Amino acid sequence: MPAMAGNTGTPGATVAGRVMAVLGAFDEHHRRLTLSAIARRAGLPPPTVHRLVGELVRHGALAREDGAYVVGRRLWDIGLLAPVQTTLREAASPFLHDVYATTLATVHLAVRDGDEVLYLERLAGRASVPVVSSAGSTLPMHCTGVGKVLLAHAPEEVRSRVLGSLRRVTPYTVTRPGVLLRQLERVRREGYATTVEEMTLGACSVAVPVRRGGEVAAAVAVVVPTLKRDRGRLVTALQVAAQGIARRL
Repeated sequence: MPAMAGNTGTPGATVAGRVMAVLGAFDEHHRRLTLSAIARRAGLPPPTVHRLVGELVRHGALAREDGAYVVGRRLWDIGLLAPVQTTLREAASPFLHDVYATTLATVHLAVRDGDEVLYLERLAGRASVPVVSSAGSTLPMHCTGVGKVLLAHAPEEVRSRVLGSLRRVTPYTVTRPGVLLRQLERVRREGYATTVEEMTLGACSVAVPVRRGGEVAAAVAVVVPTLKRDRGRLVTALQVAAQGIARRL
């Protein structure tokens, strides 16, 4: 969901504002940027961007890579200190590994971040299933298993916004609001969500909610080549993990 800093007011009115505009130029679809691209997306003069980027590189917030710039490890380390990530990841870690050991599939832990899904953790499975997610990345809610779980339990205004902009990612992505609404009702009724090649061709997922008190705090999922065989076993493994995570929370 690209949001260019230059589109709001007067970007960079303060030093902190200019730094945030530079960092905000990066997103899921713009992981590597040249100086000129950063300046354009941040809405800042190139000399200012050159100076700020140099400082950010020196402090590890950005890094050079093949003549362009990428987000540095320092930002990821700081991001891991956020309470939602630290608490959830620590609570979930042993249970995610249990699911991986049981299924040998790619395992996800995710939360809602506005109108998108933020992936807090991913354990890569051995099966050759294409997966586009990575820890720290965001993806659409309407075509991911974890996203459908979180969307089903999201506030009504969030559902309305998402249903109003259903983007087709693959030929199997659900883009009809009525169809998706019925799927979300089934998620709430049955306690799990599925996708079949809706985000990535060749990849299916099943996901369940992680509850904290009366609220859905996160979702856990596995990604597999097909759901025609072991759906029940996968749902059970995920539900056991979700209950364990909830107890630790």
